[in-house]
Amino acid sequence: MRRLAFIAAALGGLAGGAGVVLSALAAHGPAHGPLIDTSANFLILHAAATIAVAALALAAPQRGVWLLVPAALFILGGALFCGDLATRAFTGARLFPMAAPIGGALLIFGWALVAVASLAAAWTRQNKS
Repeated sequence: MRRLAFIAAALGGLAGGAGVVLSALAAHGPAHGPLIDTSANFLILHAAATIAVAALALAAPQRGVWLLVPAALFILGGALFCGDLATRAFTGARLFPMAAPIGGALLIFGWALVAVASLAAAWTRQNKS
């Protein structure tokens, strides 16, 4: 589980870097509209969230694997949602039909799982204390 947490954090770092690159392109490149701004913001936000839930997974090893599921959903959902927005902005094409809605749904589901997994970890810790 520790290895997966560190892999999730590394992928979060890559997503954050990609978000910064997209922010720079939005600020200094040709006008691509709000799609690039949205994509950059979502990548940076979910990169930080991925790193945070990876850290929580390490802090709560008895329930940590459940926190790695949202990390995976943030990475996959972010890739689909932000990738589709960026692809549309730069090429006018989509990754595939429904890529952005599927990615967005994965992000939403990831946040819900953060809440459930965190409450489960809190409940387990409280009962052991």
